[in-house]
Amino acid sequence: MQWNWQLATWPNFTYNPDSITELERTFLLRAGSSYALLCTTGENDRTQFVIEMLTREGLESSKIEGELLDRESLVSSLKKHFGLHDDIKNQFNKEAGMAELLCNVYDTYDAPLSHEMLWQWHGMLFKKNWSILEECGQYRTDKEPMQIVSGHGDGRVYFEAPPSKNVYKEMTRFIEWYNASRTSETLLGRAALAHVYFESIHPFEDGNGRIGRVLVEKVLSQGAQQPLLIAVSKCIEKRKKAYYLELERCNRTVEVQHWVEFFANIILHAQQDSMRLLNFLMQKSKMLTALSGKINQRQEKVLLRMFAEGPDGFQGGLSAEKYISITKAPRATATRDLVDLVSMGALLKTGELRYTRYWLNLAYV
Repeated sequence: MQWNWQLATWPNFTYNPDSITELERTFLLRAGSSYALLCTTGENDRTQFVIEMLTREGLESSKIEGELLDRESLVSSLKKHFGLHDDIKNQFNKEAGMAELLCNVYDTYDAPLSHEMLWQWHGMLFKKNWSILEECGQYRTDKEPMQIVSGHGDGRVYFEAPPSKNVYKEMTRFIEWYNASRTSETLLGRAALAHVYFESIHPFEDGNGRIGRVLVEKVLSQGAQQPLLIAVSKCIEKRKKAYYLELERCNRTVEVQHWVEFFANIILHAQQDSMRLLNFLMQKSKMLTALSGKINQRQEKVLLRMFAEGPDGFQGGLSAEKYISITKAPRATATRDLVDLVSMGALLKTGELRYTRYWLNLAYV
């Protein structure tokens, strides 16, 4: 049986665009709302949102490949790009490379795709780690087949990509399609096709998944005509098994209706998460502004720590013990501080005695 790239119809991927019309409309309406909301925030909040979304994308995209990045190092590298001072001194090569890649995609979202851009991205991804990858910043040249093999030790080949000698020709055709499809495909359909098309060629020795996913961010930003931050990889990681199964279903066909519908829904979920985070950061700004001069340094430190946990907050809520651990305050002082924060409406209290927990009041303002 032939792989998709061996079919006479390759690479003419097909699907019914009418099936995602409503998803497309929803996506574009949300994109407009998010942009309008972001425009109402201050510069610091906007930059914080950008850094948080890029951080999420970098961490989760690497996690999908089984590689765990150091969050603080990645954040520090991203802050450096945006001209922000950071006290963290541990900036590691992998994180610096990922940060450079993400920022480049963000800054050049509207530029046409090219071989040189892809090679540059690959070089950034493996920045200063060239010793672990012989073919860095270039397409693969190994004469051995590029195979995706089962990790269960049974030797099953899930997919075999085009041979290395064909990669440049295939990528030239891919790049031509990518740049031309900006006006000929639906936005969500183009994002889904770009990803499966790129992954089918698998042009690099390593890093194909991560580069294939930042391509999706580029497609969506081009469609929205602005840098769009939705961290698709975070939603993919949550549904990783289904993601790989859907990709596998494309291995021997160019009829990709199932894939387009699946991936369009992934994008919508990622966008929803992005909007939730944006609303959360705006609420943080409003709350801290309203409480300025009314709370002490301990209380401010704890609120900032709670906001740093994101919209879901501390697992199980904030306890008095956690407050004491964060502030090093005596128990009596911690109790007074917490009572004050509840009375001011900054925190909500649930439970009694040792089951008492505190939560950010996101309806504060």
